[in-house]
Amino acid sequence: MKLTFRALLGAGLLVLLTGCQTAYYSAMEQVGVHKRDILVDRVADVRDSQTDAQEQFKDALEQFRSVVQFDGGDLDKMYNSLQAEYDDSVDAADDVRNRIEKVETVAEDLFEEWNEELGKYKSRDLRNQSARKLRETRQRYSELLRSLKRAEKRMEPVLATLQDNVLYLKHNLNARAIGALKGEFRGMQQDIELLMRDMQRAIKESDSFIKSMDNQA
Repeated sequence: MKLTFRALLGAGLLVLLTGCQTAYYSAMEQVGVHKRDILVDRVADVRDSQTDAQEQFKDALEQFRSVVQFDGGDLDKMYNSLQAEYDDSVDAADDVRNRIEKVETVAEDLFEEWNEELGKYKSRDLRNQSARKLRETRQRYSELLRSLKRAEKRMEPVLATLQDNVLYLKHNLNARAIGALKGEFRGMQQDIELLMRDMQRAIKESDSFIKSMDNQA
């Protein structure tokens, strides 16, 4: 069977990335930082990233409010400010997504390693205790991940609405365009309220997960 260049390149990149990840874990373990520690740190990073994202989406909503309440002045300046808030919101959302991916990567690696090492125990009691802790940790992690993914999904309609309105305003810098955007504001406000609610839940889940992992240490 012949492999295409793209397939070979993909396989090579996978090997390279896997090798880099393995080397990273090895280097961290040499200084006493193990996968569970890395997982806790990355969950904390997600929590902090979501906190920052909350503030950014609130700022974007306030800028949008200023646009729909526009009553004379420099409309082009208002557009530029809204565009800047949209760009910052995209960056904030990307940061949250990237940090969630990093959490997923180390969690999968941790659970795989943990499960494999269960077979190395000679003591049945110790093996059973470790297996129980693994199941409990996986369950808590699953709850955390569901919460993170729910909040992540909530960002999409907000970004879509922001983008639509930024594009519309870009090509219609007049008072009539402002009137058209007023009808969009309430829907965006509701989407952001839902986003704030789910992000806050995810932040609490992150704190709870970190606390449970610290208690295991």
